[in-house]
Amino acid sequence: MSAPEVGGRTVRRRRDLALLSLGVFAGIAAALLPVFSVIAPGAWTIGALAGAAVMLLSGLAVRFSRAPALVATVVELLVGVVFLTAIFGRSTALLGAIPTPATLASVSTLFAGASEEIRLGIAPVVPAAGLAFVLVAAVTGLAVVLDHVVLTARMPLLAGVGLVAVSLIPTIAIPADVNVPAVLALAATVLFLLRMDVRSRTRAAAPARRTGSRVWGASATAIGIAAVSVLVTLVAVPFLPQPALRFASGTGAGFGTTINPNLELGNDLRQPRDIDVLTLTTTGTSAPYLRAVTLSQFDGAVWQPDSGDTVTVPGGDAPVFDPVQVDGDIEVADWTTTVQVGELDSPWLPVPYPASAVTGLEGEWLGMPANRTIVSRSGSSRNQDYEVQALVPRPTLEQIRSRAVGGEELGDAVRALPADVPATIGDTARSVTAGAQSPYDALIALQSWFRSSQFRYSLDAPVEAGFDGAGLDAVAQFLQARTGYCVHFASAFAVMARTLGMPSRIVVGYLPGTRSGSVEQTGSVEYTVTSSQLHAWPEVYFRGIGWVPFEPTNSLGVPTNFASGSTGGQSGSATTPEQQDAATPGATRSDAPQLGDQDGTGSSAAGSNTSAVQNPTGPLLAVGGVVLLLLLATPGAIRAWRRRSRATLIREGDPVAAWAEIRADAVDLGIRAPDAESPRAFAARLVEEHGVDADDIGLVRDALERAVYAEDGVDPARGPALADTVERIRERLRAGASATGRVWALVLPRSLLLRGEPAPVEAPDPVR
Repeated sequence: MSAPEVGGRTVRRRRDLALLSLGVFAGIAAALLPVFSVIAPGAWTIGALAGAAVMLLSGLAVRFSRAPALVATVVELLVGVVFLTAIFGRSTALLGAIPTPATLASVSTLFAGASEEIRLGIAPVVPAAGLAFVLVAAVTGLAVVLDHVVLTARMPLLAGVGLVAVSLIPTIAIPADVNVPAVLALAATVLFLLRMDVRSRTRAAAPARRTGSRVWGASATAIGIAAVSVLVTLVAVPFLPQPALRFASGTGAGFGTTINPNLELGNDLRQPRDIDVLTLTTTGTSAPYLRAVTLSQFDGAVWQPDSGDTVTVPGGDAPVFDPVQVDGDIEVADWTTTVQVGELDSPWLPVPYPASAVTGLEGEWLGMPANRTIVSRSGSSRNQDYEVQALVPRPTLEQIRSRAVGGEELGDAVRALPADVPATIGDTARSVTAGAQSPYDALIALQSWFRSSQFRYSLDAPVEAGFDGAGLDAVAQFLQARTGYCVHFASAFAVMARTLGMPSRIVVGYLPGTRSGSVEQTGSVEYTVTSSQLHAWPEVYFRGIGWVPFEPTNSLGVPTNFASGSTGGQSGSATTPEQQDAATPGATRSDAPQLGDQDGTGSSAAGSNTSAVQNPTGPLLAVGGVVLLLLLATPGAIRAWRRRSRATLIREGDPVAAWAEIRADAVDLGIRAPDAESPRAFAARLVEEHGVDADDIGLVRDALERAVYAEDGVDPARGPALADTVERIRERLRAGASATGRVWALVLPRSLLLRGEPAPVEAPDPVR
């Protein structure tokens, strides 16, 4: 085998390896696109892609040196450790990059921080040091694995399966619409890997010129598969059913489409997708709060859902519960609400309070008379369509001020508090309510205090401050931080009310919905309730009236306030939007804050204990910038290396290398050089269209023809002349190109996509 043929095969081999590595990198980038729905892109993205690029480039360098394949994997692992150490553990590393025992010890801290971020984070999570380390390390490790699978084991299809698995994880974690661009990008990269693998195997089996039809056959097959894949993705995928919504019943794993009775609503409220869970119409003056679960027992750490006696919900129009027992002077309103449940999968049924009859339910349902909630032991609220009749007490301001709180019939559960209540809770309650003339006035003072500018609603701050709960410790921290969401406001209000000797409990349900239209037949207004309107609020019991809800959560709902009956003599008549019924503190519609409305302060708790770990943002950006520059410079560097390699052969008198270099220069500058065009035709076109000197191009062309037909190959004597001629032709081609064309030729040389061997040679004319 001649030297030019060996050199051509070497060039082809290296080009195929480089293209396979590029395909692996593109596949990793495409697989990461769906991840951004769960993890917010940022500095970690640059670090992850930089890590993947460094791994692939180091493996490629080893393979270019023809070292054993296993050496490439070992080198990648070593480089990966140095790379991660330089970013996340440089303060404890030797020379800022070599890990020490202290560096290795900090890894457990990083993993612990990542676990906390994942457990408490808001999707899409903004990673701190711990989660950023895990993400960058995972993508870097994935690059090593895929490099071995594709370039060493030569199993690109297996690599494609791995990439698809990575891209599916976010969709499994949080149901979402199909990301069509991400699917197309991933499909394209997998097909590219398969195509390159087939081409390299085909070339290895036989010389390129003898396998042109086989190579084209593989290309046609790949193009056909790609076309079908694109067609299926664009047409069929959007019509496929989306992943099923999650079901949870008190496990703390709800995701906004169920009702969590354990006051662990943070994860539900932090979901990025706001889903319509139900619609309702009502004969009341406005949309009511919908209660689902009532929590009366409190042990100092957890509020427990009620589990008292139940009654079977009868069919037809028969009442489920007896009417609320109220004093004779209290007005009672009879309102009917129709509810249509959609994407809400829960054993607890959202109903207005205080329900007396529920009709239209499918399946077996039970009612709890103590709190007037409806529950199923085996069924679900999904797709239920039912009607609820509620008899709502409507006292006047004077009537509720004259009532005492509590009653012997309630039992001790709604008053009980553990012995170790932090003193700050009771002291604060007494301080805020000092001077109140009645229990109602004291509760209004508490409600007004929570809704004042001293407090702020936030889904972020509780997690960052470490009190994402409803126990006594969380309440004490909340009263100090004064920022949180409905669980903190409701729990603090209920506990403070108990410290004042008032029976209290917490309700989990939904805020009044958003007006979405009108029903033509009845003229009533339709409201839509979304998953972000999941809510918790407290209730306090008044003798002769019943359980009265309050709304302490800052900026949500409408605070409880009653109109005076002294002016018109009609009890319960509201004169302002805030003067609403006792059972419906949100009778005036108020939307729950969306994710975009939330704000928080402080730094992540997950990252608060990682003092030995460096802040990765700066290094990630710096390393990412350097890697990006290197990636941009890589094509030009490869082209320069190839030019120097050919220059050596040209000075030794190799006309094949000289012709290949002229052809490459032309392609870099945007001049066509088809594989099917003969050297004579190409040379004539360079003379006629691009001003190349006929004697210069003729010298190289003639030397090429003699090398092919007369086996007059390498001649050191003509080497200097060939080198000078090639340089003159290059300068002439560059002079005829635009400035933009010369820049593109330097930065993104298109000749890297050319084959290594010269084009076919025609027999020279016998007469010149």
